[in-house]
Amino acid sequence: MNTQEHSVYGIGNPLIDIIVSVEEQDIIDLGIHKGTMALINAERMEELLDLSKERHTTYSCGGSCPNTIIALASLGVGATLAGKIGNDENGTIYRDRLSSLDVHDQLVVTDKEKTGSTVILITPDSERSMNTFLGANRLYAQEDVVEQTVKQADFFHFTGYMWDTPSQQGAITKALALAKEGHTTVSFDLADPFAVGRYREPFLRLITESCDIVYANREEARILFDNYDPYECCRSMGKLCRTAIVKNGKKGSYISHEGKILSIPVKGPVIPVDTTGAGDVYAAGFLYGQYHHYSVEESGIIASILAGEIITQRGAQFGNEKAQQLKAMLESGAWRTL
Repeated sequence: MNTQEHSVYGIGNPLIDIIVSVEEQDIIDLGIHKGTMALINAERMEELLDLSKERHTTYSCGGSCPNTIIALASLGVGATLAGKIGNDENGTIYRDRLSSLDVHDQLVVTDKEKTGSTVILITPDSERSMNTFLGANRLYAQEDVVEQTVKQADFFHFTGYMWDTPSQQGAITKALALAKEGHTTVSFDLADPFAVGRYREPFLRLITESCDIVYANREEARILFDNYDPYECCRSMGKLCRTAIVKNGKKGSYISHEGKILSIPVKGPVIPVDTTGAGDVYAAGFLYGQYHHYSVEESGIIASILAGEIITQRGAQFGNEKAQQLKAMLESGAWRTL
């Protein structure tokens, strides 16, 4: 029997999120490709931090995989986060936050780099453009992976962002081999169109050779399969892995499971407050359903409900009160009537 605290094990990039409300013109002036994630250096980070001082700004602990792990823990699923942080104030804040959220912590501390951070620019249409300074995350390596934790977990979750340095690639490759040994279900979120553009062929191999559950939004799927039809992309990805999910924005999502394609309706507002973390929380909802042995369709509906809830607020994580409400709703079965 797997230990409760390691039910879902994630390797990700712990990042301090700096969420800034901006205008369309700010995005144009900065030369940012709206709606995507860009890796930036320390100099660019300082430029964006200067802008944030003149705009409405909030702070939280983030990172794509961490958002998924934190959401699962808030819903009562034993969850572990691995990654690398700096020996600095932001690293301490991050670790303390995980502890308060009951996330099991396998973060490694380094003196060589600062804790990573992301400046998330939110335009009036609620679209987010992410600018990430990886910092200490770049140094996460094979030797940092705790072997027994991977093998004991029910699920191993990671994202395409972990492919941006050779060191991180090595760590994921090792974890995937361990997951195979331990019969751990592998969950992979492509996470970003630019990541798919950079690593299309490696990602196709990863999906085919190592993954059980794969998530993509319509743009990531389009790049991966050179097809603008999300349904057909889902069909194509479903030929490579057991469960393939393509999120289609306001139109819901498609799930291909063992060759059968399901259509999952959207649950939530037509006009979101903030789409930050919607995909991360969708993944958490799906894994929550699978952990509790719900069907693929039921897991997809739970994922859609949680994604619909997160976009009604600013930020990628639920507050304690909201998390408790959602946990009670899921445990009572009330979600079935939504």
